[in-house]
Amino acid sequence: MKWVNLGDITKIRTGRLNANAADQDGEYPFFTCSVDPLKIDQYSYDCECVLVAGNGDLNVKYYNGKFDAYQRVYIIESNNNEKYRVKYLYYFLKGYVQILRDNSIGGVIKYIRLGDLENARIPALSIDEQDKIIDILQQSEAIISKRKQQIEALSSLKQSLFLDMFGDPYSNNKQWSTGRIGELTSSTQYGSSKKADENIGEYPILRMSNITYEGNMDLSDLKYIDLNEKDKEKHLVYQDELLFNRTNSRELVGKTGVYNGDEPVAFAGYLIKLIPNEKANTRFISGYLNSVYGKKILFNMAKNSIGMSNINAKELRMIRIYTPPIELQNKYAETILEIDKKEKLLKKGLQQLNVLFNALSQKAFNGELFND
Repeated sequence: MKWVNLGDITKIRTGRLNANAADQDGEYPFFTCSVDPLKIDQYSYDCECVLVAGNGDLNVKYYNGKFDAYQRVYIIESNNNEKYRVKYLYYFLKGYVQILRDNSIGGVIKYIRLGDLENARIPALSIDEQDKIIDILQQSEAIISKRKQQIEALSSLKQSLFLDMFGDPYSNNKQWSTGRIGELTSSTQYGSSKKADENIGEYPILRMSNITYEGNMDLSDLKYIDLNEKDKEKHLVYQDELLFNRTNSRELVGKTGVYNGDEPVAFAGYLIKLIPNEKANTRFISGYLNSVYGKKILFNMAKNSIGMSNINAKELRMIRIYTPPIELQNKYAETILEIDKKEKLLKKGLQQLNVLFNALSQKAFNGELFND
């Protein structure tokens, strides 16, 4: 099978805008390094392309139409769509992204180098073979998409439940008493700065990547550390305690989730653990910060520093919040736990579907898909 360099068959460029160029009322997609695009009121590009996040999550997307892009997003177009389909490039890069992750550079936030993209080796298949691969992977992707929609519906249900029970945080139409998050908090603690290991250590350690944008805990990729007795007091998180991502790209800083595991785990230095007092439930605070209103507050208050944004513990404690009765908060938390159980089952099924998709993709780009 013949192979070619991706850079020889494509045009690769990057976006030009900062993340703060987003406009939530905009007409066009604005692709940043997060999985979900933002909105913007202008566009600089009108093409069929593959979009590769150059830092942060390092995800891959396909798009055809008008859009704009963050300066760390790579925009990849085919030099000749009759020789190399853009969708073919997309499915190749979707599988190749793990190699890009392994080759990325940087400390906390990883960066993909242009050369790693240009030098990626891709099978030089015929158009007929490409179209067959596209058709098979599209069908598999459609099934995955339906499962994701079911999971997203549960996520939307959480948002609706929060608004139904507590009202709009912006208008406080239910006229709850208001204050600061610090007034609902007994303590805040930073996590461990100790270097984690892929396989060795007494405790799994939660990092910024283990908290999803929606506020869930993703435990599929864990590293491990050892802690002495003194550090255990400071750097372990227990069931129902809240973690807040204090440093990330601007659109991701402030990711908030509640740990629901049975056994304590460690948490990393770019997270803050928040323990509420008797006035608040962690799932209520998490729901507030993960609401559309809460996300907007976090985005606007995030400070930029060398490509990253930061919200420290003091600033977290100063965020304004309303305070419904604790009995209502607890009722909300009980319902959220039931939704989470259903979501967990759907995600297990999604994981199995992704394994199948990856197996099909690997066979396709190894020339094994049509051997039979």
